[in-house]
Amino acid sequence: MPVRPGLYVEILFQADLDSVWRLTQVPDLHQRWDLRFTTIRYLPRASPDEPQRFLYETRIGFGLAIRGTGESVGQRTSAAGDATSSLSFASADPKSLIREGSGYWRYVSTSAGLRFFTWYDYRVRFGVLGRLIDRALFRPLMGWATAWSFDRLRLWAETGQTPEVSLTFSLIHALCRGAIAAVWLWHGLVPKLLFRNLDEQRMLEQAGLSVAALPWIGAAEIAFGVLLLVTWRVRSLLLLNAALMLAATVAVAVNSPTYFQAAFNPFSLNLAVLALSLSGWLASGSLPSAKRCRRSPPQEQM
Repeated sequence: MPVRPGLYVEILFQADLDSVWRLTQVPDLHQRWDLRFTTIRYLPRASPDEPQRFLYETRIGFGLAIRGTGESVGQRTSAAGDATSSLSFASADPKSLIREGSGYWRYVSTSAGLRFFTWYDYRVRFGVLGRLIDRALFRPLMGWATAWSFDRLRLWAETGQTPEVSLTFSLIHALCRGAIAAVWLWHGLVPKLLFRNLDEQRMLEQAGLSVAALPWIGAAEIAFGVLLLVTWRVRSLLLLNAALMLAATVAVAVNSPTYFQAAFNPFSLNLAVLALSLSGWLASGSLPSAKRCRRSPPQEQM
């Protein structure tokens, strides 16, 4: 059978249903781990049998926010621990690409753990342009944000690592890895390939190498900078980078010690990059990842 349209995300928890149900059904807790919402506020209801109506808000920066409404129905369906929460949502906010939508959360106990998965779909505004933006950018972003948020929830449920800590670690890792990659790309491209800096050539000669090797070294540095970016989750590269910084510092100290006297010198640069490498490695020990989630339903659900 063809796969249903819409967004599907699934993750496996090593946690009990009661804990996950609480983290996903209490608004003050839900809004802490879900990137798609900044605030969620339940509205009063006359009876527990009525659907739970709520207001949501997502801040998009520059003091702007998108607001919408929704209603959900949560139900514990079996003694085995299965549960379902269905919802519908809509936004009359003219800034919102989403006009209305619906979906569900399912909680299914298995011998391997608790399967937590969602399916949802929505209609967009702005006609053909809105559909193009949704297909090219917004829908992939929503799928990634859902999956990343689910793994952030997993860390909270399984290890107690709060969503705020997960976000902080992710930002530290991103800043460190991005800065290190930028350093490699710059030093490979600018002083070695574009301008053939005289100091770079002199340091090669002092190390007993041919000046002809300069562009090859530059290309290798650029390749390593790109590698750091495309292998975003590989922690060992950060330790390798730290080792390279130590080796480069020792090499300059042995072959070109006078460069340590310069205002902008290899020692201070390599020390800073070494610190970034170790900081990024430490922060990346427990990061949320959208890749831990299944993004298409199992065959029996299709």
